[in-house]
Amino acid sequence: IAFVVCAKCTQWCVYAYRSFSYDDERKLSKQIIDGTAEHITLPEGGVGLDIGCGSGALTIACAKRNPQGKMIGIDRWGKEYASFSLAAVRKKNAAAEGVKNASFRRGNAVKLDFPDESFDAVISNYVYHNIAGKDKQALLLETLRVLKKGGTYAIHDLMSPGRYGDMQAFVQKAQGYGL
Repeated sequence: IAFVVCAKCTQWCVYAYRSFSYDDERKLSKQIIDGTAEHITLPEGGVGLDIGCGSGALTIACAKRNPQGKMIGIDRWGKEYASFSLAAVRKKNAAAEGVKNASFRRGNAVKLDFPDESFDAVISNYVYHNIAGKDKQALLLETLRVLKKGGTYAIHDLMSPGRYGDMQAFVQKAQGYGL
């Protein structure tokens, strides 16, 4: 029984890896990155923010699609994701892609170190569900605080009611703030 359980767990892990791999047949991660980037159009001289950029893949994809603007990627690059680092993102990933209109720096999604309405677009991919013990709607409001009126906000996350609460009520609340 233990062997069967271990075999099934291994099978599931291989399936998940292949589903999210850039190199395997499903390329789900690439589809998510490219699909999100398609929705981001920066104005001439515009600036976008990628919160929790990790490897920088989404930041870089948006920068490539928007040579007329600039993208900033922030992350805390902690122990949990040791395979990513600020130096690696700057030197290996952005440089390897030939992207010059993207920059990266340390940042915290809970308290963004930017003035109100700083960005024409704000994006995030699988970040907020990882922030334990925080009100997800409060995190979203903090994110929307740095977005310019009329800007684009694209989030890809596990948006279950158990994590985020009543999103219809949140949308009404956000609209009450003029967002």
